[in-house]
Amino acid sequence: MPFTFTPCPIPGLYEIQPKVFGDERGYFFESYSERDFNAAGLTLPFVQDNQSRSGKGTLRGLHFQRQRPQGKLVRAIQGEVFDVAVDIRPGSSTCGKWHAVILSGEKQNQFYIPPGFAHGFLALSDGAIFAYKCTDFYYPEDEGGIVWNDPFIGITWPDLGMEYVLSDKDRKLPGFNPQ
Repeated sequence: MPFTFTPCPIPGLYEIQPKVFGDERGYFFESYSERDFNAAGLTLPFVQDNQSRSGKGTLRGLHFQRQRPQGKLVRAIQGEVFDVAVDIRPGSSTCGKWHAVILSGEKQNQFYIPPGFAHGFLALSDGAIFAYKCTDFYYPEDEGGIVWNDPFIGITWPDLGMEYVLSDKDRKLPGFNPQ
């Protein structure tokens, strides 16, 4: 199998490492294979791909959809990001807990985040290009969010020696409200 699926401490989260074939010309790898993901128990109906570019210190999130939650397969195409998933599933034994993975365009690792999680990331390098596949479409009217520095969740964001760059919308997100 050209992928290694490593379960994370919060059930449902996986760090995924594709097998990268490289030589003096560069590299090649499969970033997704329905057959291999299904064999690993991740049967995912991806319907939308998204991509963003962020400068160092840009923090995006924490975002989720309320009624139409999205599963996401995320990766850094270029640069590095500190990628965070927060369990917001009501009744989950890990509700309010977070897990982070450093995603790197050099390492080509990926992070699978199932529906029921808030998601955000911090660009650790200049010119971080971030891409992700989603299991449902984006519906602006269904969007929710949690402020990035919520004290209940307590994410330990990396210290970059600078103030993070956030959108006005992300700066004004509410705190976590476990239901």
